[in-house]
Amino acid sequence: MKYPDIYTVEDERFTRLILPNAQLEHLWSGARWCEGPVHVPAGRYLLFSDIPNDRMLRFDETDQRVSVFRQPARFSNGNTLDREGRLISCEHYSRSLTRTEHDGSLTVLAERFEGRRFNSPNDVVVSSDGSIWFTDPSYGIDSDYEGGLREAEMGCHVYRLGPEGRLTRVADDFDKPNGLAFSPDERHLYIADTGATHHPDGPRHIRRFRVNNDHTLSDGRLFAECDYGIFDGFRIDTSGNLWTSSSEGVHCHAPDATLLGRIHVPETIANVAFGGQYRNRLFICASTSLYAIYLNTRGCSILAG
Repeated sequence: MKYPDIYTVEDERFTRLILPNAQLEHLWSGARWCEGPVHVPAGRYLLFSDIPNDRMLRFDETDQRVSVFRQPARFSNGNTLDREGRLISCEHYSRSLTRTEHDGSLTVLAERFEGRRFNSPNDVVVSSDGSIWFTDPSYGIDSDYEGGLREAEMGCHVYRLGPEGRLTRVADDFDKPNGLAFSPDERHLYIADTGATHHPDGPRHIRRFRVNNDHTLSDGRLFAECDYGIFDGFRIDTSGNLWTSSSEGVHCHAPDATLLGRIHVPETIANVAFGGQYRNRLFICASTSLYAIYLNTRGCSILAG
């Protein structure tokens, strides 16, 4: 079967995950750097960050319009939903992790570890037990473009905020920890390291960790190396395939790390998110624009469990 030019099939398994007649849709342009997409099923809309413009945007699936959800947004980056459908956001400028309550008010969940300010929380996921896991590289304090130029108070690490409010550091051996996502059974956590943004020979890979019963991480092994730019944000489908950003488009890796295929996008991608009625629509935040494509697979969702 002939597939559109937007696809590159590297492994036959990829053909079972894509739809030959589905096209890459350009939904909107007008951002400086799109990031942090999260689909809100109750409202049939997608929220995403436009970091340099200090705003969060809202794409409405019902009328295809994009509007401003929040501005200023304290240079928010990664977003997700908790078990109650509340918005969890990583904020560069405030150097904190926040929750948007159902009435629209903001609650600061974490802003320090052992008395020191975070650098700039970047990406975030919530597990089925309600704990919040997030990365803290320095991108938001490296300049005034995506936050505010400030001195780092500690290294770039990965954290877990338990449902009881206890904050722990779960990984401290990263250069620039970035995107992260759980496997469908939550026995593994994938974390990207994008240290190549600061050092030409720095990491541009994803590591896979075992999640232990005591909520610690171990056995952090290399999962995949990016051959086009860096891996930034990514999501995982119900079969455990990992859909990740790169400078040429979306890469799809099987649970065994095999590169199954690529979806080519005309802009550098920062992050992706599954959404739509059946969670089979992949939304793509790509530099100045928002794209989407329907797939023959569904994304994992803690709200669906």
